[in-house]
Amino acid sequence: MNLVPCGATQTAGGEEVASMTEAVRGAARAWRPRVWPLLAVCALIFAPLRAEADCLLVADAADGRVLLETGTCDERVTPASTFKLALAAIAFDAGVLKGAHDPMMTYREGEIAWGGDKWRGDIDPEAWLERSVVWYSQRLVRALTPERVSRTLRALGYGNADLSGDPDAGRGPEWSWIASSLKISASEQMAFLRELDAGTLDLDPAAMSQALALLPAYDGGEGWRVKAKTGGAFRLRPDGGVDRSRGWGWFVGRAEKGAERLLFVRQVIETNGARGSPGRRVRDDVLARWPVIAREALAAR
Repeated sequence: MNLVPCGATQTAGGEEVASMTEAVRGAARAWRPRVWPLLAVCALIFAPLRAEADCLLVADAADGRVLLETGTCDERVTPASTFKLALAAIAFDAGVLKGAHDPMMTYREGEIAWGGDKWRGDIDPEAWLERSVVWYSQRLVRALTPERVSRTLRALGYGNADLSGDPDAGRGPEWSWIASSLKISASEQMAFLRELDAGTLDLDPAAMSQALALLPAYDGGEGWRVKAKTGGAFRLRPDGGVDRSRGWGWFVGRAEKGAERLLFVRQVIETNGARGSPGRRVRDDVLARWPVIAREALAAR
């Protein structure tokens, strides 16, 4: 097994930390106390995915304090479908989304259907997040306007808030979160998630609660209930095909067991050319190991 030491300094594509503004640096650092060099966790977390770079952050939901941090967490990369959580909060705040089943939208021929039949037919907000339907996200961005979404993301401290996309490749704002212009680090994801969970973002409190309620639920083992969003993306070639030489995977959310509540962000960069979604691989890995991760995090409290 190839172990990646906790706190390892690695760089693998994306924007360098130096590109972050001082304000973002400060916000990210605010939730990051000392790194916990737990070799057992490293062995369990890093080895199975054979990723070029990894990050795991686990925080106490009660006060936002990071209890566990391993890997490289300050490198900005594509958020992929984890962006849907931020988009849902913004859309609820604006009144574009009204509830878990409102509005219902119907697939139109020619829209993205990477998910096959699961992405066709009628899709409501709950199904949008559960099935990670791209065309529903694209319609929301159009309804809100890219300018408004970008402006709100900037106010919320969500990564670089860049929804410009890749105009030269014919992919504009509606593609910006899929291996394109919008980028966020794992540390910034945690800062955003912490404020969303605490209800302290500059959004309507009900909108934040409604967005979190849409997160798909999973069994985390040993009595843990996990609610989280996957994110997975590969580079897109100029011809529209997929370049599998580098893939980004995320799993972002919260876990509850009795009175215990933890927030977590897991992000990987894969370079093994594997097929399938990096996000699903990260999700399955985290869920399989969650009891161990949770014990290590709680022991550090």
